[in-house]
Amino acid sequence: MAKFMHVGVPIKNKQPNEIYLKNLKVYVTDPEDHELKFEYLRYEKDTPLPEIMQNNPHVAYKVDSIEEMAKGAKIIVEPFDADKNIKIAFIVKDGVVFELMEEKE
Repeated sequence: MAKFMHVGVPIKNKQPNEIYLKNLKVYVTDPEDHELKFEYLRYEKDTPLPEIMQNNPHVAYKVDSIEEMAKGAKIIVEPFDADKNIKIAFIVKDGVVFELMEEKE
């Protein structure tokens, strides 16, 4: 099962209430603060994140299994622990960038 969480949009301009993710070298906003669940991402020039993510929006879903949802897709960011409760991966499927979020047990 997949539940829509947010749309991530790359931007160039600073946004109110940005949070800096030092390890990914990106500024992000909380999609819960936006009425349409938009997450704005402002990448540093030396971010380790793939260029396709820096130049295209992504759609995020909470899924039961990243492994199952990623079948047949190109994994562009391997699964990693976003925090103590959530594991995240980024894939490209049918030309679209997706963020897959899985609750850890």
